[in-house]
Amino acid sequence: MKSKVLLSALMMSFSVISLAQTYQVMVNESDEPMMQGKFEPTWESLEKYQVPEWFRNVKFGIWAHWGPQCVEGSGDWMARSLYIEDSPEYKYHVEHYGHPSEFGFKDIIPLFKAENWNPDKLVAFYKEIGAQYFFALGNHHDNFDLWDSKYQKWNSVNMGPKQDILAGWEKAARKYVLYFGVSLHSDHAWSWYEPSQRHDTKGPKKGIPYDGKLTKEDGKGKWWEGYDPQELYVQNHPLSENSWDNGMIHSQWAWGNGVSVPSQNYVTNFYNRTLDVINRYNPDLLYFDVTVLPFYPISDAGLKIASHFYNHSMKTHNGKLEAVLFGKILDENQRKALVWDVERGAPNEIISQPWQSCSCIGGWHYNTSIYENNSYKSAANVVKLLVDIVSKNGNLLLSVPLRADGTFDEKEEKILKEFGAWMKLNSEAIYDSRPWKVFGEGPIADSDIALNAQGFNEGAYGVATSKEIRFTQKGNNLYAVALAWPEDGMIVIKSLSESSRLLNEKINEVELLGYGKIDFIQTEKGLEVSLPETNLNDIAPVIKIKL
Repeated sequence: MKSKVLLSALMMSFSVISLAQTYQVMVNESDEPMMQGKFEPTWESLEKYQVPEWFRNVKFGIWAHWGPQCVEGSGDWMARSLYIEDSPEYKYHVEHYGHPSEFGFKDIIPLFKAENWNPDKLVAFYKEIGAQYFFALGNHHDNFDLWDSKYQKWNSVNMGPKQDILAGWEKAARKYVLYFGVSLHSDHAWSWYEPSQRHDTKGPKKGIPYDGKLTKEDGKGKWWEGYDPQELYVQNHPLSENSWDNGMIHSQWAWGNGVSVPSQNYVTNFYNRTLDVINRYNPDLLYFDVTVLPFYPISDAGLKIASHFYNHSMKTHNGKLEAVLFGKILDENQRKALVWDVERGAPNEIISQPWQSCSCIGGWHYNTSIYENNSYKSAANVVKLLVDIVSKNGNLLLSVPLRADGTFDEKEEKILKEFGAWMKLNSEAIYDSRPWKVFGEGPIADSDIALNAQGFNEGAYGVATSKEIRFTQKGNNLYAVALAWPEDGMIVIKSLSESSRLLNEKINEVELLGYGKIDFIQTEKGLEVSLPETNLNDIAPVIKIKL
């Protein structure tokens, strides 16, 4: 008997060792133990996940992609680009703030004051224009935490705004009954900040190191005395292969192709910070800007975060799983465990499982040049994206860049109000809807529009005309949305022709949302609809077909 017990113990030990050997970097759970429950940190266990019904219904969310990188107004990834010699961000930074050997991103952080930030007013506005969930940025690749972080001293309570930004956003989201999400991006700071280890290759500062290797001891007499820049930049490690190639980071994003392997302390720190957010702020949704999961496949960190998040959700919702966790570039099995996120794009087909497209009306972080050049998406383009995505069983998460003071500009406000006016008239075709038998018809619908990596094909949808129709359904109602108003006032829906195999029911009535009943005739060409002369909106008509 003893021999059998010993053999069993040895086999269990071997199993644990084998599991450990599958990951280069194992998380240390001593500070933040993973919650135990139904879900375990394996794909087999996580594939039992079922997307909560509420996420299928909400369809539209707003994201405040906002932090200290908005200070200079030079756009997304500026905390990396300011260390890339001769880049526009580098030139702007040197001219207005100083050379990165003397004044780096750490010195931008105190300038992030959020002095006009009013989360209650902002979230109330987002709710008014149609958002049903709200996302706050918890940290970005710049590694700065926007809450009273237990595991990162470089945070918004200790410096900059001197406020718990996440707490403010969460309070407002709960007040206005919006589902609350947090996005966490700092897992890539390890390789993302590598340009801060560089130096100029020419000019008067040639060869002088940037501030990426500074340590706590270098801060005596400085504003940041007592803080360790390595807790922010995390650059006490060898560079990744071909690190001076500025585009190399993209091919190394999935923690391969010669990327410098992060330490256990670094991976565990991200894990701890993420569990801190989950346990304190109880987000309904979590977003990571990663391939699949954080540090996957070199670490068990992402799987443990997912397991903890799901088990935590079940505990806080009386045994019901209400959490949504997003991942990018997922295979078919991974899409059972996570909700697929497509960045700035959409697949050109109906996806059986609910998914999300994340996009932005401008750049991810506030960019003054987009404002000056009138390069924001129009309200019409936002509607086109939303309707196309919803017709394919997806949700749209739209980022609205805020300036460093916590406000959006008047051009963004105008776009959002126009979008909100359209939603007030037509949201019944969006909320709680489901895909129809086909998602749509038209030149774009009939095209093969491939995704590029994690997405990046949304430009194809912004040029849609009135010939582009998208369908949703709810109960006995079918909705057909033309992605623009036709110049001649006529819409012909080919999918609803007399001989169409898609429609078995008789069409009893046709209505233009916001107007009322309209004339129609069903022919071999399709359902021919005559639109009235109306100034309902300049964006897109929604036809409600009662079956």
